[in-house]
Amino acid sequence: MKKYVDKWMYSILVIASLFFTACQEEFEEVNNEPSADTIEVGSVTTQLIQQTTNKDGSFDNIVDGASCLAIEFPYTVEIGGVQITIDSVEDLEVIEEIFDEFDTDDDILDIIFPITITLGDFSQIVIESKEALRELAASCLEGGEDEDVECIDFVYPITLFTFDIDNEITARVTVNSDRELRNFIDELEVGTLVGFDFPLTLVKADGTEVVVDSNAELARTLEAAKDACDEDDDDDFNDDDFDEERFDFCLTECPWLVTQVVRNSVDATEQYERFLMNFMEDGSVTVQDREGNMLNGEWSATFTDRGPLLTLEFDTLVDFNLEWLVYEIRDHTIKLFSDAGNRIILEQRCEDDGNGQDDCDIETVADYLENCVWQVADTNLDLNFEGIIDFSNRNIHAFDASGMAVDEGNWATTDNGLQFNDLFGPIAPINGGWSIAECREDRIKLVNDQEQFVVLEKDCEDDGNVDPDSLRNILRECEWIIKKVKNQGEEIERLLGYEFNFMGEGLVTLGNGITTSEGSWEIGPNEEGQLALLITFGEEPAVNFNWPLRDLTNERLRFEVPEIGYELILQRVCDDNAGDMDVAEIRNILLGGQWNVAGYSEGGVDMTENFDGQDFSFSNRHQVEVSINDDPIIAGLWRVIRDSDQDLRFYLNFANDATFGELTDDWEITEVTTDVLELRSESGGDGSVDILIFERKQ
Repeated sequence: MKKYVDKWMYSILVIASLFFTACQEEFEEVNNEPSADTIEVGSVTTQLIQQTTNKDGSFDNIVDGASCLAIEFPYTVEIGGVQITIDSVEDLEVIEEIFDEFDTDDDILDIIFPITITLGDFSQIVIESKEALRELAASCLEGGEDEDVECIDFVYPITLFTFDIDNEITARVTVNSDRELRNFIDELEVGTLVGFDFPLTLVKADGTEVVVDSNAELARTLEAAKDACDEDDDDDFNDDDFDEERFDFCLTECPWLVTQVVRNSVDATEQYERFLMNFMEDGSVTVQDREGNMLNGEWSATFTDRGPLLTLEFDTLVDFNLEWLVYEIRDHTIKLFSDAGNRIILEQRCEDDGNGQDDCDIETVADYLENCVWQVADTNLDLNFEGIIDFSNRNIHAFDASGMAVDEGNWATTDNGLQFNDLFGPIAPINGGWSIAECREDRIKLVNDQEQFVVLEKDCEDDGNVDPDSLRNILRECEWIIKKVKNQGEEIERLLGYEFNFMGEGLVTLGNGITTSEGSWEIGPNEEGQLALLITFGEEPAVNFNWPLRDLTNERLRFEVPEIGYELILQRVCDDNAGDMDVAEIRNILLGGQWNVAGYSEGGVDMTENFDGQDFSFSNRHQVEVSINDDPIIAGLWRVIRDSDQDLRFYLNFANDATFGELTDDWEITEVTTDVLELRSESGGDGSVDILIFERKQ
């Protein structure tokens, strides 16, 4: 009996041990000692992780002056009596543009309370007053000394584990954002063991990726990133906060191209455009004009609470002689401002940018000449010619202003430059050999041994000389706004102001700021051999066509087949005209509050009453909403742009609505104040004029 019991007990123990082993498979066995790949919540490493995943509040410091908190969109601010709704990060740049445009003003920004703020740990608080916000902001450390680590970021998703006291996994969690990772760690008790599923990838501020395989590597990487970049924790929106050493280096690093000059509110850009300035470390500055002449002067810089002050002194360039406030430095651009409507804008031209003087390789210059047609911009030859010159296929054909051929010859490259031959008409003085003194893709200066020179500038308005690659590059450079589209003789007004984005791999999008459609595009000859743009959209058939190019300027493209009533006119807009101060100011005015139609007439017939009691609200996503007693009745599209004729235009599109469709047009802006916008249109085709006047709702 005892022997039977012993066997029975042995069987029970074997079964029990098997059962216990099976249960252990639910856990992952870890070393008896705490694993080197686990860390305790509350340790230095988890504190570094929390600092790295903090919500960075410095992006809106121009509004709240605090890096440890961010105001949740949307909210409203008031500057100089104008209310602006802030819906996105882009709107913060609008605020700085207002400050920069009116540097002589006392720019006081008031926040309209209440607002909701998000703290570094992603918790949110409702703030009811300016005093409460100031008290909270006082806890932030400015100048890059706040506790968050902004110079490196985690790449998600990331998998983490928690462990019990026996170092066995008790939970497995995948996080997909800083917020989720921060909340996960914050919700654990101090002392809880945590581990990552290595390897982890992090990305530095300069885009460099770092892969770590252990907690020790992770801690070293996060610690090293603390002071690895400029966190921009100041109260500016962008990097206007240069110290003296950094400013001097930036100024002397590369030449600067003059792109705008305004003196005493008079635009002098045409006189000085494309002058090249070189600032030397010894305080001297040289300016090369468009003919290659060198002008000498001096520069000095001082620093004030307003920012750097740049003093220029020239004997001849008197329009530059002033103490200028450097009110913006970013994206290779310096903007100078002074009282009484004085402004200079300079663009940096470093050799490795591909933006300055090109390498004047003879074959490169020959390729430039083969592309488009050219005009004589300047010369000291006895040359009486106004027209265009076509250098394609190593031939020379000159056409006068009426398009009549007036001269022809040929040309070739030589060891020293170019040789023009057999010209007998008005451009015959350029016959002979020329050396290349200056070259860019759009401008070439030639000189000969008699100290004569001729400057040629590219003129691509003649679309017959545009090659496919050039047109592709032009389309991809910026956005293109629909000014007009006609399909079989019918104008498609509902697409007015829509934006094309032509991208690589043949992808094109068409959108109105809210909805976006995707299609395809390609450039090539049509059946008649004309250069054409083929657009295909499944969701928008009105633009589906093989559009032949008829006219090309720097700011506008026109495609047309008049015989069958097809026409497409596109207006070039780069970065949403962000650099145009007039456009920015008008947008800011319209974004501040609601507007009413104070006057509307068609051909002298007053139709204002059709819009009585209706409030127009303009948002920063190019959307306009009309409401009655806060009850929305229709939405549309609006834009403010500067067109190819340098006129300010107000695009308004309510499609084909029976009432509001009457307002659909690309209106000319004739008057704008903080409370009034007056628009004019002659689009009727019969010489009649429509007038539309908006007034701010009081």
